[in-house]
Amino acid sequence: MKKTFRLVIGFLVIGLLSSGAGCTKGPDAATTAALQPKTLEIWSVIDDNDVYTSLIAAYTASHPQITIHYKRFRLEEYEDALLNGFAEDHGPDIFLINNSWVGKYLSKISPMPAYTQMAYRFAQGSSTNRSYTYELRNEKSITLKALKDAYPDVVASDVVRRLNTAADGKPAVLEDEIVALPMSVDTMAMYVNKDMLNAAGIPTIPDTWDKFQATIPRLVKVDSDGKILQAGTAMGLSANVERSTDLLSILMMQNGAEMTSNDGYPTFAFMPSTLTQQRDQTPGLQALQFYLDFANPQKAIYTWNADMPNSLDAFIQARVSYFFGYSYHLATIKARAPKLNLAIAKLPQIDGNPVINYANYWVWTVAKKSENPDVSWNFINYLTQQDNEKQYLDLSKHPPAHKALIDTYLEDEDLGVFASQILTSQSWYRGADPGAMESALSTMIESSGKADPKDLGKIMLVAQDKVGQTMNK
Repeated sequence: MKKTFRLVIGFLVIGLLSSGAGCTKGPDAATTAALQPKTLEIWSVIDDNDVYTSLIAAYTASHPQITIHYKRFRLEEYEDALLNGFAEDHGPDIFLINNSWVGKYLSKISPMPAYTQMAYRFAQGSSTNRSYTYELRNEKSITLKALKDAYPDVVASDVVRRLNTAADGKPAVLEDEIVALPMSVDTMAMYVNKDMLNAAGIPTIPDTWDKFQATIPRLVKVDSDGKILQAGTAMGLSANVERSTDLLSILMMQNGAEMTSNDGYPTFAFMPSTLTQQRDQTPGLQALQFYLDFANPQKAIYTWNADMPNSLDAFIQARVSYFFGYSYHLATIKARAPKLNLAIAKLPQIDGNPVINYANYWVWTVAKKSENPDVSWNFINYLTQQDNEKQYLDLSKHPPAHKALIDTYLEDEDLGVFASQILTSQSWYRGADPGAMESALSTMIESSGKADPKDLGKIMLVAQDKVGQTMNK
């Protein structure tokens, strides 16, 4: 009797799926499979789920068979959670990575397909005589051309990777594939304590590095023992300078250093062929020396040393006039120093050289181990649509990723400067170990500050070699 009862119930469920409350042709096998309940696990390291709540609700309303779980991790625990999750097969379907991490996670990413399949159910008739029709749609993902048209150049350089798309055992076929998409692009800017500049009689915020250097001696205050009480800027070291490797990188790039060769290997210690007749020193070495001078007691612009606190803390404590950071630092500054007379200025440039800024941002991608890669990429394509990005940005208070949205934020008091630098922003690292890259540059900075100036070229070559070793991992 129990067996018979279960069979009857089974036939009733199949009949309802095929006809709804009325009588119509049911979905085929592929559509039926696509209509089955699916759960997407999303892992993030920035933004609480409230900035995505309405977007997730709208998506699941259109796709009621999809359930989405969003989990935010602390930055210090995130990568361990990711690697353990993938190793133990309980990781996310969709996860967030920094633009410099793409190479590190490339083997764990499922590239975006050209189309994703999504099933839809459409109701017809009245509530008392309703029937349903079903459709399995191939929905087009963003194309390479569309990506390059819609986003700043730095995005394509970070998220488009050349991969072998051939089946196992077949000759290699290398093609450019999209492996991630952003919802925001952040850039390094200069935070300014206006009270300090006013007190020093500096009427305008410097927009070039020459002008910037000239203001430093006027901003430094020391006690009778020579101890720095107020610094002009936090530069010259690595351990207590927030994002020091980004700051040194952009100085090298602005000065004409070619950070990598065409195949991605580091070349920042070499002389670009276009400059061999113009300079005695490599542009990378010149930039390093410029950076180190701010922590050199023998220089007129000496303003920073190892006794100073972390640069962000020093700025919040009104102990340093200029702080280099990103838009994500703003909330911390406002929360901890609400009365600070603050200005946000564009990153200084080298007069006469092309304008170059530095990009540091996060991108969404899909795990290779996801059981639902089509649905996952479908959701990312939905999430990163321009209108949806705008809705997210209004809640998260981040600068935009879409070029078409940049003008919308140029007059924003908090985000305008960061947005204005997006189109000229660049990044350079494409390797498999961004942590090792940053460690190599940090070691280069710290050891260079203690070395004989004639040895800086060798120290830079050692750092370049260490970064190069991460390209093969």
